[in-house]
Amino acid sequence: MAKYICIFCSYIFDEDVGDPAHGVPPGTKYESLPDTWVCPLCLVPKSKPGLFRKIED
Repeated sequence: MAKYICIFCSYIFDEDVGDPAHGVPPGTKYESLPDTWVCPLCLVPKSKPGLFRKIED
């Protein structure tokens, strides 16, 4: 599974971990996150393209 980093605060969304504190279970793909999901640290919305970048292995 992939990881995505917020370009503003460096929060890492890990698909393996999800965001359980905000209702996103482990195993959730970034593409499957609802458009209403926001970065839990800086509140940047997922709905704005380019604000989260995929971390390449």
